[in-house]
Amino acid sequence: MAASITHRGTGIILYGGTMLLAAWLFFLEFHPPTFSAITGFIKSPVGFIMLSGYIWALCFHLMNGLRHLYWDSGRGLAPKTATRTAWFVFIASFVLAAAALWAGVAARGAFNV
Repeated sequence: MAASITHRGTGIILYGGTMLLAAWLFFLEFHPPTFSAITGFIKSPVGFIMLSGYIWALCFHLMNGLRHLYWDSGRGLAPKTATRTAWFVFIASFVLAAAALWAGVAARGAFNV
């Protein structure tokens, strides 16, 4: 149940975050001062936390989507297996998000836009 609720919540987060990403890219082309202001916010601690949450939501939604594809094959539907795969999705999404954030910070891409 928690994975299902989280999947719906991350879908909402991704919708809003993708709209903000599109606006950020729009301002890159048509209003560079606003783009610079948004980039400055992303570089702030609060902006980094928001970016981290967006990346985790993306990773969780991806992993849970793969879980649903597995279910579509008719496997993994037993309650015990469903619980195990839900735990796997939560753990794997945190690991994947941490790896993505580490790679971004290591490449300085997240801070040198």
